[in-house]
Amino acid sequence: MHVPSLIEKKRDGQALAEEEIHALIRAFTLGELPDYQMSALAMAVYFQGMTASETAALTHAMLHSGIVLSWPAGSPPRVDKHSTGGIGDKTSLVLAPLLACDGLWVPMISGRGLGITGGTLDKLESIPGFRTRLEEKEIHRVVSDVGCVMVGQTEGLCPADKKLYALRDVTATVPSIPLITASIMGKKLAEGLDRLVLDVKHGTGAFMRTKEQARALADSMVAVGTALGVRCAVRINAMSEPTGRAAGNALEVAECAECLQGRGPADLEDIVLDLAGAVSDTPRATHGQRLRDGSAWRKFQQMTAAQGGDISVLEKITKVHAAPVIIEVPAPASGIVRRMDAGTIGRAVLALGAGRSRASDPVDFAVGVDRIVKTGESVTAGAPLLRVHARTPAAAEAAMRTILEGVEIR
Repeated sequence: MHVPSLIEKKRDGQALAEEEIHALIRAFTLGELPDYQMSALAMAVYFQGMTASETAALTHAMLHSGIVLSWPAGSPPRVDKHSTGGIGDKTSLVLAPLLACDGLWVPMISGRGLGITGGTLDKLESIPGFRTRLEEKEIHRVVSDVGCVMVGQTEGLCPADKKLYALRDVTATVPSIPLITASIMGKKLAEGLDRLVLDVKHGTGAFMRTKEQARALADSMVAVGTALGVRCAVRINAMSEPTGRAAGNALEVAECAECLQGRGPADLEDIVLDLAGAVSDTPRATHGQRLRDGSAWRKFQQMTAAQGGDISVLEKITKVHAAPVIIEVPAPASGIVRRMDAGTIGRAVLALGAGRSRASDPVDFAVGVDRIVKTGESVTAGAPLLRVHARTPAAAEAAMRTILEGVEIR
């Protein structure tokens, strides 16, 4: 394999053969392909793109760069969902136990927040004792015992993706649909899935800003999933305002606890039920009943306990992680809320310390916003639009100023 020739081939817009892609990823994973050559290849892909067959080959090479979870013959269908991320996007915490109530197995491998988008693992780790780092044997045990598990990527799963994403992050090649597709689908398909639903967001609080971009990414991921034998469904969802009424780690866990008991925000429950219906044959009404009768809540508690979490604090987690400063943001005028911008709220929550700009940044579980007024609701001047949870008065005031930049009332 003459690597410069393959880089040149892709640079000039030609398609790489499946065996060439596999050889490149294998060499990169083993450390035989230097970072500067892989960075050059990633830049060539960024500008020239990849065909559907190239993207499928890249995904296959990525997922087989390490361990692929295998399951006993005759075990229940394995299902999962992937969200491209957003503000207040906490659906995984509700969806996984809900699907487990259906007799499905949900081996959910999730990620951390980066930038303004929150991370499932950060939210779960606000639960004292909750372990998101499990070895493959533990993952199998929890799934077998409970029906669902929510963990981070293990060292053995899709190692090529870890190495390649680190390069993409520092070489301005992250926003490439073939590379995004291979990264997402490589990790998800390494779970040994039968079905996958893709929750692709668009809007100011999402990675994909337009519906057209979201559709292009969704089509790419479905094509790869289909080519690799996994039944895929897609839901395209707007992320123009936060999902639910809270954004911030412990605050979102508290809202999930309410939703798992049938008392959550309507928009959060609606999207959870939509996603459940995409990978389950059970009627929507039955899923809704499992939220209201406590079945999903008990399943979440079982999963939490199986992963070392303290279930006694789940309904008082905002007391365990209590921000010292809580202020209400007053409505600047009376009328109907026309805009509660997700991106603006995401930047404010990030600045408070609830997220991270770099992978190594610490996360503050207590800070964020809650009691968010939704678009279409009426407010009077001076009434609270939401609450800010902060470490200092100065941080709270700065968050309020940022948030109000994204509010429109008329």
